[in-house]
Amino acid sequence: MTKSERPSPTLQEILASDSIPPAQHMRKPSEVDMGNKDIPIDRYISKDFHDREVDKVWRKTWQWACRLEDIPNTGDHIVYEIVNDSLIVVRTGPEPTDIRAYINACLHRGTQLRTEAGCVKQFKCPFHGFTWGLDGCLKHIPEQWDFKHINFDDFSLPEAKVDVWAGFVFINFDVDCEPLSDYLEILPEHFKAFALEDRYKAIHVAKIMPCNWKLCAEAFVEAYHVASAHPQTTAYYGDVNTQYDVWPNVKHINRMISAQGVSSPSKPHLDDATIRAQMERDTPFFKSPEPFSDDTSARAHFAEVASAQISGASGRDFSHVSDSEAIDLIQYTVFPNFVPYGGLGLSAGYRFRPFGDDPRRSIMEIFFLFPKYADGSHPRPPPITWLAEDEPWSSVAAMGSAAMVVDQDTDNLKRIQRGLLTTRKPGVTLASYQESRIRHFHQTLDTYMAKGSPS
Repeated sequence: MTKSERPSPTLQEILASDSIPPAQHMRKPSEVDMGNKDIPIDRYISKDFHDREVDKVWRKTWQWACRLEDIPNTGDHIVYEIVNDSLIVVRTGPEPTDIRAYINACLHRGTQLRTEAGCVKQFKCPFHGFTWGLDGCLKHIPEQWDFKHINFDDFSLPEAKVDVWAGFVFINFDVDCEPLSDYLEILPEHFKAFALEDRYKAIHVAKIMPCNWKLCAEAFVEAYHVASAHPQTTAYYGDVNTQYDVWPNVKHINRMISAQGVSSPSKPHLDDATIRAQMERDTPFFKSPEPFSDDTSARAHFAEVASAQISGASGRDFSHVSDSEAIDLIQYTVFPNFVPYGGLGLSAGYRFRPFGDDPRRSIMEIFFLFPKYADGSHPRPPPITWLAEDEPWSSVAAMGSAAMVVDQDTDNLKRIQRGLLTTRKPGVTLASYQESRIRHFHQTLDTYMAKGSPS
């Protein structure tokens, strides 16, 4: 499909009519021809591919582990696990850079030092009592007389790399990895105006999903499936005219921007009153007693409501924010598994991981960020809400209409994983443009899987 054949209005046409224009980078679409080859199915079902992925991807890439507000005080820590690897990510002092990530295993006989988040003054093995300080140095060996062969200076806890961007704490098991600032490529520049460091994590929900982690991630990075899977949203969501951006020579980052407050091109006959009624039905956040003015569209109305709501809740003025940043879905991918949203109206994101060592199940997490108060303060973020495998996302009322959408996707993901096990077709066929972010992901995945392999 050529650009001229794509549904109208395009995202850029919508942005051009907004009362407050968005950042310049959002006005510059970018496409890269990535071919049309099928994606081999074995990477979604094969244990051998999964095992190689552990070595070549999970032990070689930067991954989001937690937010700074998860570990605000010295001794606060979380346990980050990916397949069989486990890290203690801990705040060791008052400065933003005082964060370390220790391999979560006692150097005596391998016992996990921590199994859950908390606050400690030291790390003491529950089996025999070997103890390390927050600085990772060995402090105490019970019955030390029997371990004269241990040099305390050589028995510090091994570490992974740690860095922080926009309030997110990242880790990398590869001590020779490139700096996080290089790895994130264009992302920091694009997110400058979004200032996610000025927000705090208010909701965090996780669930074990019935599919490979890549299948799970792929369901949330394209809008092509919306009309079939989420038909209730097409009255106020621009699905098939979503803009997908892949940039030349950028391998870890891609983007999509979906307009809200406008109907899908498949429903061009809807008037503003219908759009408003159905969007308010599904997203009470946008409800307002104010009537439409004669010269205000549903989209402009929702942008005003979003700015006013968040300004009132935070005590900060967001009236200057563009219509798009107030209500649109501005979503980026950070390879391999982190999907943050920009903007103001939906400051949220996803994280996808394998569930243990099982290539056919995964962990999906959804979080929401709220603006901090004007003085920089905020409530302590709640612990992760873990749902049972048979428990719907919609059981978490705070997620609002997003939960219903994810429940619909969960049902389909179960069927996709099962279908890939029974199909005789060796590959998955993707659209050239609407699924271009998936193609971009797999091309980056291929570069990592090829590293260190025989030529």
